[in-house]
Amino acid sequence: MKPTAKALFLLGFCGVIFAHAQISSFKHVIVIIQENRSPDNLFQGLCSSPFGTSKSCSITPTGSQYDIQTSKWFDKTSSTGTTPPATVQLDNDYDPNHAHVDFTSQCDLNSTGTCRMDGAANNGCVGTCPTRASFHYVQNTKSILSPYLTLATSYGWANYMFQTNQGSSFPAHQFLFGGTSAPSAADDAAGTFAAENVYPSLALAGCIAISTTTVELISTTGENQSIYPCFDHDTMADLFNDINVSWKYYTPGFGSVWTAPDAIEHICVPSQPTGGTCTGTYFVSDVIKGPADVLTAISKCDLAQVSWVIPTGQNSDHPNNNTGGGPAWVASIVNAIGNNPACKDKEVYWDNTAILITWDDWGGWYDHEAPTFLAGAQGDYQYGFRVPFMVVSAYTPAGYVDNNRMDFGTTLRFLEQNFGIAEGALNFADARATGNLSEFFNLNQVPRVFQTIPAPLDANFFINDTRPPTDPDDY
Repeated sequence: MKPTAKALFLLGFCGVIFAHAQISSFKHVIVIIQENRSPDNLFQGLCSSPFGTSKSCSITPTGSQYDIQTSKWFDKTSSTGTTPPATVQLDNDYDPNHAHVDFTSQCDLNSTGTCRMDGAANNGCVGTCPTRASFHYVQNTKSILSPYLTLATSYGWANYMFQTNQGSSFPAHQFLFGGTSAPSAADDAAGTFAAENVYPSLALAGCIAISTTTVELISTTGENQSIYPCFDHDTMADLFNDINVSWKYYTPGFGSVWTAPDAIEHICVPSQPTGGTCTGTYFVSDVIKGPADVLTAISKCDLAQVSWVIPTGQNSDHPNNNTGGGPAWVASIVNAIGNNPACKDKEVYWDNTAILITWDDWGGWYDHEAPTFLAGAQGDYQYGFRVPFMVVSAYTPAGYVDNNRMDFGTTLRFLEQNFGIAEGALNFADARATGNLSEFFNLNQVPRVFQTIPAPLDANFFINDTRPPTDPDDY
């Protein structure tokens, strides 16, 4: 039977509708920040069955190959100039050093100002340290990494996400939240940045630290000054507050180097000059002690428009500290979004949420891919080494591999673009980055049907976990 003219009209009309974007932007964005891994260390499983059957790994990738080095890791202390990688468990018992001095050693600049990427053997480590501690990759024992591998191959993977800073967690989290680890906007312009974790280690950080707590700075004249770790400049949260975009920052505890809002004076509003508590209106309402509370917010249809999520130490992937829960923890958030039923207002989170998954620094592990350095004053501290990065959404093609070079500023540009803020508005790393992650999304396609990410632990485990939360790092 031939279709009637009316039927043909309706089919054509529907075709016009489906050709338009399903959504113009995401209503919710979740930024999940894991700890201390490089792609070569954590994602060797992308190069082996069953996850690497459709794509190969190459250090010179073409198209959708994964840029993972599986052999001949460069080592200038070896007689051959290379070292074969050894295996290690995710919950291993040592931690490679990863301060700024270790970046410099591992980078090993040549005469043209390019990293040779062969100096990792010179980095020390803490714990039960094997020979050449950095030259190890995590093996997928008992499929512990399978949630990560499934996410990477089912959604979007970035071959070239570089941490913005050349150092450890405190500055990394400042860049992820506010685009800079500089004490002020003027310091950022001059190339002066907080470069390390606070001293003494394990002390409270930020604007509630005791008076003797310091953080080391790096400037164009070198690391030669330490200051109290309380800064003041605009952050992404300030841009969101200006346009009434709701945000939450989920963290295991206040006053840690991973709780970035602690170190921003106008957000923290410390109760006394040093050693007090954060009393700021936005801090009290939007900085949430308890990472698993994000899962509760999802289940109650109370998810903020932007959420930064920091893990507990048990689920952080940080070596010598985690208990192997990281991959399942990340999967639990993705599954909570993907499987959440329609809310009372008919909103379906899976259809309007983007999930960005990154690691805050390379953790001292080997990685073969040399970073590029920025021109000008900022180039003394930007960029650092590669970290894994995945993008999950209903509009991200399965198995998408991105070959653009990016940094934490790229994620900030995505947040700005998505919520109608001029890209680069902070004038920090967001202004120095060039991309905005738009290539990860095809908003014209019908939302993909969500498939649960298999994992040994689910949201109920993490919500009801009675273990006292530890810091993401035992530095």
